[in-house]
Amino acid sequence: MENQKFQGTQEYVASEELMASVNIAIALKKPLLIKGEPGTGKTMLAEAVAKNLGKKLIIWNIKSTTKAQEGLYVYDTIQRLYDGQFGEEGVDDIARYIKLGKLGEAFDSEEQVVLLIDEIDKADLEFPNDLLWELDQMEFYINETKRTVKAKHRPIVIITSNAEKELPDAFLRRCIFHYIDFPDEALMEEIVRVHFPNVEANLLKQAMTAFYDIRAMRDIRKKPSTSELIDWVNALQIGGISADRIKAELPFVGVVVKKDEDLELVKHGSRN
Repeated sequence: MENQKFQGTQEYVASEELMASVNIAIALKKPLLIKGEPGTGKTMLAEAVAKNLGKKLIIWNIKSTTKAQEGLYVYDTIQRLYDGQFGEEGVDDIARYIKLGKLGEAFDSEEQVVLLIDEIDKADLEFPNDLLWELDQMEFYINETKRTVKAKHRPIVIITSNAEKELPDAFLRRCIFHYIDFPDEALMEEIVRVHFPNVEANLLKQAMTAFYDIRAMRDIRKKPSTSELIDWVNALQIGGISADRIKAELPFVGVVVKKDEDLELVKHGSRN
């Protein structure tokens, strides 16, 4: 089991460089920090790694209000007070009111898991540094019960960032870093055909040409993502649109273009 290597899945087409980064992070027992523009499959990577390696996936979705402590454990004092008021048995057992967070669950698991810390840059600047000790030592201390939770198995940690904030240097030094480039046309065709293996070749070619033309527009505010191309191809097929209509009419372009200003650009054919 320790020699398992990530090789992608039927549903997730990964580049050789990305698969190598995942496997290096696993071998070196370091978190893998993934960046890339929205829609490049950062979050789906963790799902693919878990599926390919046959491991449970634990997802810690980070918000602007998230604190590192929440990932370790929380002490439910409100529930304990409530139970005490109503004479519940065992109210003196503090351990009953300790709830492990996502990081705590990963450490306490009987088997190795994949832990996704999703969009770490949404939290405040101190959040990554607050995780350093636990991610290095793979343990944390519960003060209320005087218990140390030590990882039975070091989880495979995948961290995603949308580059909204700069992450601290001390944190970056402890990670393996990979930037997921936006797929080129050859890889994109492979990705789309995973979802629609029988898509008509010319329809896909014309849709992809229009898609990459839109992404290349100089003033486009929101570049369409891989998932939006997949949805568009699906819409074109459902709508019975012929390939020769795509370039001239851009049917269902609202599936791809989501901002008013961008829609105006596309309609007027503004390009670099």
